[in-house]
Amino acid sequence: MMKLYWSPRSRSFSALWLMEETGQEYERVLTDITKGAQKTPEYLAINPMGKVPAIQDGETTLAESAAICAYVAERYPQAKLAPPVGDPLRAKYLYWLFFGPGCIEPAMVQVATKIEMNPVAAGWGDAQRVYDVLDAALEKGPWILGENFSAADIVIGAGLNFSVRLFKMVPTRPSFDRYLDRCAARPAFQRAGALVMG
Repeated sequence: MMKLYWSPRSRSFSALWLMEETGQEYERVLTDITKGAQKTPEYLAINPMGKVPAIQDGETTLAESAAICAYVAERYPQAKLAPPVGDPLRAKYLYWLFFGPGCIEPAMVQVATKIEMNPVAAGWGDAQRVYDVLDAALEKGPWILGENFSAADIVIGAGLNFSVRLFKMVPTRPSFDRYLDRCAARPAFQRAGALVMG
């Protein structure tokens, strides 16, 4: 059985939501980052970065939310959380799956900290463009790939929920609100939210 190492009020929400979407049994291992559980030698053997979430699947360990989403979606293809190799939507799926940590998260930090970055030097360009691109994509809806919900929606939806709704770090937009409402209506999102609230 897959183990998910998680902590409340962290990027772990995406992995909890993901696992709930698969419909598969999994073991949750609370790794309380407020008490330093992520710094123990046992946990650092699973994720040397000392961050959550992480998963253990037999002898395999993996961290980083988007990587976990990619791995689990392929591990449980029956959940239909990723277009298969050869599907025309596969490229778009991979783009958005990695747009979350590669563009949205840095842009969120840039907005929250008001750090000025040279858009040529910053890998994500600039925060305004990131949110404009995401806004345009979400206007098409209902999901980031159109009609098909995928693990990319978990990455994007969890990141937006964190930055727009929970911590109000990023101003909302109508497309964000509609998208987040659709995400929040999913039973797996609600189960993950209940787990986080404890």
